[in-house]
Amino acid sequence: MELSRKNTMVVGLGESGLAVVRFLTERGARVLVNDQRDREALGAAATQAEALGAELVLGGHPDTAFQDLDLIVVSPGVPPLTQLDQAEQGGVPVVSEVELAARFIEAPIVAITGTNGKSTVTSLIGEMSRRLGRPVFIGGNLGRPMIEAAGTDAGAKGGLVIVELSSFQLERVSRMKAHIAVLLNISPDHLDRYPSFEAYAAAKARIFERQDAEDFAVLPADAPDLRELIDDDGTVVLFDGRTGEVRVVDGVLTDAQTSLRVPVGELRIRGSHNVSNACAAVLVARLLGVRDDDIASVLREFKGLAHRTQYVRSVDGVEYIDDSKATNVGAAVASIDGLGGSKGKIVLIAGGVDKGGSYQPLRQRMSEEGRAVVVLGEAAPLLERTFAGSPVEIRRATSMGDAVTHAAALARPGDTVLLAPACSSFDMFRSYAERGDHFQRAVETLGGHP
Repeated sequence: MELSRKNTMVVGLGESGLAVVRFLTERGARVLVNDQRDREALGAAATQAEALGAELVLGGHPDTAFQDLDLIVVSPGVPPLTQLDQAEQGGVPVVSEVELAARFIEAPIVAITGTNGKSTVTSLIGEMSRRLGRPVFIGGNLGRPMIEAAGTDAGAKGGLVIVELSSFQLERVSRMKAHIAVLLNISPDHLDRYPSFEAYAAAKARIFERQDAEDFAVLPADAPDLRELIDDDGTVVLFDGRTGEVRVVDGVLTDAQTSLRVPVGELRIRGSHNVSNACAAVLVARLLGVRDDDIASVLREFKGLAHRTQYVRSVDGVEYIDDSKATNVGAAVASIDGLGGSKGKIVLIAGGVDKGGSYQPLRQRMSEEGRAVVVLGEAAPLLERTFAGSPVEIRRATSMGDAVTHAAALARPGDTVLLAPACSSFDMFRSYAERGDHFQRAVETLGGHP
């Protein structure tokens, strides 16, 4: 794709949008940046884009800005726009940052998606792949934008590109070809953006497009409904469950195709859902040619990612777990399931910005495993109605500190206080990470410093 002297537009000036501006201007394109937000809201990003030579059209999406363009690159957070549809109808290519990146990457691409577990699996595969001794890029929805791999050693033929991809990033993928595409799971999420669960699932399934017989589609063995989302172009390989090539047998993580055997008790990541994540990562690493002993070493060393079922501390016999990344109901339920076997009950802290799904699965699991739920944020009234009449006690908090104080008062020795919000964080916090940081700081103040 020739970019020099082309008239291009970048819609959405987030982290990936700014990376695209840099990529395009470095290759001689004329770049127009369009964002719904004004200059004050964009802050330093607007200044950096201008310093790169881009022209800015901010505060809306005027039709006139979308004229006489050769290419439009849409950032993942941008909602559907009539102007984009009209541009496409007029013959202007409209692509995602991921699609643009793929056109300039020669290395094999390993792409991971799913509602939950993407970041953990991407990180595990990345750490295992580093043992191959070849340049490796790890990013996408996790950390660095995929476009930053283009033009690097990792993006060249001898390298390897490993990326976590969200449904938003996959919406405008057409020519990206993943050598290994992983779909971990799908549960209702982002229904404030998609018209139906089926539309959300279809966006996820785009990760398998353009695969051929030399490529691999990695799926969970116990989810036949996911198998129905893809064609038979790639070689389908299954993980976990009763029939997966990599699964747990008598408490030992086992690769049926090799001699790899790692007792689950030797893994440092917590929760049954993370054991499933480990199975997926092991399978992909083996397909990439990573040796068994290197895979096993990473499994035993990997501590997990911050704010993902992260142990904080114990106070008065109560464990405090930060799973702020559980931003949807499926993730929150998986977090509860992953703590199964603990001797006490769960006191759940939940709430934030509602994402349009049902909270009934959360009510069911908490009715079985929970002692109480502390709700906060915009979704607090919805959660209160959900849990009304259930066996668990309900409290409403006004802040994260208040929520931790309530949870500590409700918990008994042997219980677990779990932050698994089932909602996004943007009503009270800038990110799930900031939300988790507030939780951890509040926990550190309980009963004096440890």
